[in-house]
Amino acid sequence: MVWRLNMKALILNTTLKTGDEPSHTEALANEVIDIYHKENIETEMVRVTDYDVKYGIDSDMGDGDEWPQILDKILESDIVLIGTPLWLGEKSSVATLVIERMYGSNSIKNEKGQAAFYNKVGGVIVTGNEDGAKHASASVLYGLSHIGFTIPPNVDAYWVGEAGPGPSYRDIDHENEFTKQHVQWLAYNTIHLARILKSTPIPNEGNQLDG
Repeated sequence: MVWRLNMKALILNTTLKTGDEPSHTEALANEVIDIYHKENIETEMVRVTDYDVKYGIDSDMGDGDEWPQILDKILESDIVLIGTPLWLGEKSSVATLVIERMYGSNSIKNEKGQAAFYNKVGGVIVTGNEDGAKHASASVLYGLSHIGFTIPPNVDAYWVGEAGPGPSYRDIDHENEFTKQHVQWLAYNTIHLARILKSTPIPNEGNQLDG
């Protein structure tokens, strides 16, 4: 089968770092982007800390809230990945904020009356030099699924170092075969399912927001 569909992927990097400060999560996400570009998927990475995102559970909290700018990018995308570092074995506070704001934006409808995140595919990228990758991945993927994203198999790409202080992802030679395999699974499985949903969207019977 030959797919001739324009596709767009968005990666939300929820690092605690701002500006041009090097991000280990971004480094791993770039490996996914390399595959997306190979498959002609238009891709954008957003560092959430570069935006003034307010706390709250609405699509626009006002008072200079810049979440609507990010939300517009999400709504325009077919694939949305959340990238997060690990802190104390948990996803970052910024990742939690993003999921909360997405949840608060879930009343927006698509053209079929479904939640606006229907027919979009989600995944997660995790880095850290301590344990917690599976826990953080499960939390992010559940959150995305709960608000309407479709989650393909094997879409948690992660790397963690040895216990205790030590090198982070940008400090290694990137030859971890396990991580490389999961990067490939994440990239291609999100592409495959996004193409299917783009061509054959989820029917709106029984899942419209108005019942």
